Amino acid sequence: MKRLAALLLASVAVSSCGQSSAVATIECATTQTECINGWFDERFDELLAYSPMMQTSLGMKTDYDQIDDMSLAALELQREWWQATTAEMEANFDYDELSEDAQVSYDMWKFRAEQAENAAEFREQQFILHQMGTAHSGLPTFLMNQHTVENEAEMEAYISRIGGIATAMDQLLERAQANAEAGTRPPRFAYDAVIDESQKLTSGAPFDDGEPSALWTATEERLDSLVESEAITAERADELREEARTALTEQLAPAYARVAEWYTADRENADAEAQGVSALSGGEDFYNYNLGVMTTADLTADEIHQIGLDEVARIRGEMEAIKEQVGFEGDLQEFFTFVREDDQFFFPNNDAGAQMYIDTAQEHLDFINTRLPDFFGTLPAAPLEVRRVEPFREQDGAPQHYQTGSVDGSRPGIYYAHLSDMRAMAIPPLEVIAYHEGNPGHHMQLSIAQELTGIPKFRSQGYYLSAFGEGWALYSELLAKEMGAYEDPYSDFGRLTTEMWRSIRLVVDTGIHSKGWSEQEAVDYFLANSPIPETTSRTEVQRYFVMPGQATSYKIGMLKIQELRARAEETLGDDFDIRGFHDTVLDGGSMPLSILESRIDSWIASEQAG
Repeated sequence: MKRLAALLLASVAVSSCGQSSAVATIECATTQTECINGWFDERFDELLAYSPMMQTSLGMKTDYDQIDDMSLAALELQREWWQATTAEMEANFDYDELSEDAQVSYDMWKFRAEQAENAAEFREQQFILHQMGTAHSGLPTFLMNQHTVENEAEMEAYISRIGGIATAMDQLLERAQANAEAGTRPPRFAYDAVIDESQKLTSGAPFDDGEPSALWTATEERLDSLVESEAITAERADELREEARTALTEQLAPAYARVAEWYTADRENADAEAQGVSALSGGEDFYNYNLGVMTTADLTADEIHQIGLDEVARIRGEMEAIKEQVGFEGDLQEFFTFVREDDQFFFPNNDAGAQMYIDTAQEHLDFINTRLPDFFGTLPAAPLEVRRVEPFREQDGAPQHYQTGSVDGSRPGIYYAHLSDMRAMAIPPLEVIAYHEGNPGHHMQLSIAQELTGIPKFRSQGYYLSAFGEGWALYSELLAKEMGAYEDPYSDFGRLTTEMWRSIRLVVDTGIHSKGWSEQEAVDYFLANSPIPETTSRTEVQRYFVMPGQATSYKIGMLKIQELRARAEETLGDDFDIRGFHDTVLDGGSMPLSILESRIDSWIASEQAG
């Protein structure tokens, strides 16, 4: 990868002359499609040089001692690289001579370059650190979960990365301070979360006399494993342990202390009553930009808001039907309260209850896995695990999430659940969330993408579009019903609850950021239209404040996939093949909804032609 770093500098040097200066320099001895596919893979290798962490996520052990450069200068270098490579592509390849799939790749490359360019315009409006898994918690999680150690050199790289995290945190703090100076601060609750998580991360041994911290436990486990396998001696392990202790206490801990100290000092300048991003300078344009990025659709905030209102009304009708099915006497709001509060819908609020939640989720996944071959031709090879979130970043009522495995299958995909408050994790939606995060949802979509062959690596590896990925996961929740899931009507109500949840997001996200809704107005709307507990509802709403537009991607993506399936079913009639449809959606990697639509239309035409 050191060689690639030099290539990057050469690529960026081209951009300094402007895109228009690019000339055709590539001699193609075969077809344009073969040549551009080779070019894409070469450029992808260059792209990976920007991110040692992405290399690790993909199962590579190059640049294994480094953490990504998170400075503004690094972002600008990447933007210039995207400009230069896009200019090179346009100068050297004839779009009309490319195969249909190569044209998709060409369009995807331009789309990503446009994303990088547009993002640069709104860097001052970004919330750098907040409660939703930003780098202050994400970097240690990456180190503990993705940096495997099999020999002495990899342990040394692990220790080096501890210092790299400290550098990255200083870079991020500098960006947060600059944005605050420009008037961009997340709400006060985000400050509190950053302070709390930073302090938790650096509490316990070796930072103080308490129980071992998560980072120290991970360090000791790696050293013990190396000694046990005789990769190093006990004496060398002691030396490495002291090096790790020094890196943690003299590099990482001071960096996190600087973060906590500044956020504590600046906390009074953050809004105690959260406001949408429209309150920022350029906030309306920033929100519209985010809607475009997250939905990849040409929809206004008002249009998305109305779609949400319509979906909420529709789903309420289906909820009424289940209320009648189970014989509940009372109105829908009373039924919400019943499902939200009755003890039968919760596991014990302790560690045993948390394990029961994980075990039950695994049982549902075991069932759905038996049904996958009837609905998909391509199946994921990567294993999947269900885990509880680590204590230092676990939050009451926070949403579950998925982390991709490695390309080679050595590291599994992981479905994480926040289980510190079991009263915020009701049983009825447990089944549907397992399908959303696992199979046939995120794990299936992302694993298949990573395992694809025959398309350029930049489409299959390390790239995620929320409208596609979250749209697919939400579509998968309903698909699971076709596959025989949700036999318990309360589980089916849980499915409707999560679809309602995503529909409410359309209303609430746009309400907050384009209509001036307060946090309490948004929470009240949640509680009026779903049985989601107040703790979870408030956590969700606070998420929308710091991630403007992201929550709209789920339902917009699902509706597009449903629309495309309905079109295919109507056009093909008895010739419609559900396995072929799903494979066509997933076998091209993550893509904007407009490109997905073109891909499905081409598949329909191909099926018609026989």
